[in-house]
Amino acid sequence: MKKTLLTLAAAIAALSNTSAETLTFDFKDPKGVNNIIFKLDAPLESINGTTTGISGAVTIDTANVGQVTGKIVVEAETLQVPNPVMKEHLKGAKWLDMKTHPEIRFEIQEVKNTRREGDTGTADVKGLFTLKGVTKEITVPVKVTYLPGKLKARGGDKEGDLLVVRSNFKLNRSDFGIQPGEYTDKVSEEIDISLSLAGAAPKE
Repeated sequence: MKKTLLTLAAAIAALSNTSAETLTFDFKDPKGVNNIIFKLDAPLESINGTTTGISGAVTIDTANVGQVTGKIVVEAETLQVPNPVMKEHLKGAKWLDMKTHPEIRFEIQEVKNTRREGDTGTADVKGLFTLKGVTKEITVPVKVTYLPGKLKARGGDKEGDLLVVRSNFKLNRSDFGIQPGEYTDKVSEEIDISLSLAGAAPKE
């Protein structure tokens, strides 16, 4: 769960040595390769799921590496777990209430502690994470690789740049009003999230 989704403007570190310009990276992936994986490892059961219903955009001003805006959005209905009964429970009002809250979002507020090694940057990204209608401020570690001119090599039909984002972090379901303190033998309170995304900036 993971609207991780991210906000991954950590590549600012890699971008800071390029010629000054503003780049917007689109994270709606036509290949359907972008994904977020979530895991809840309780004593009796380990629940693993994924989603590819990811969109959003991140804009970076390469002349001012602190100027990063954007958000990552996950369509809640695209969350998948192997067991169909679990999927119905997940959709329901007692759990994620997807009908009322169709989106999971992460909106960037601030990028801190940027570090750079070649074309790869790491940073801590602070933002507003919204799940089941509850918004919390969280900070997630991000690793980003800026790949100028690689969009077409990934299978796109246009020339352009890529921003490849990786992150692993944890959430607590009780913080978002998801059956707090209930069913902890089968559904852990802690949610492990891993995201792998590529954003595209086509050239005009």
